[in-house]
Amino acid sequence: MQPTNLDSAHHAQLVPLAEAAAHFHVSTKTLRRRIADGTITGYRVGRLIRVDLNELTQRLVVTIPSAHSA
Repeated sequence: MQPTNLDSAHHAQLVPLAEAAAHFHVSTKTLRRRIADGTITGYRVGRLIRVDLNELTQRLVVTIPSAHSA
């Protein structure tokens, strides 16, 4: 695993997994699985793992198509 350059993520809103999990009503285990499978990016800050709330909003929040839009 290579370190990520945070210059490209300077607008990131990094929060602990527990805070992000509570915000999106998922478990921290779900977030850890998503980091492991590459769906979302995890950032290590010392021994702690953080995630970017902006990225989670883009990747986890999905529009459900309605029957009327078909």
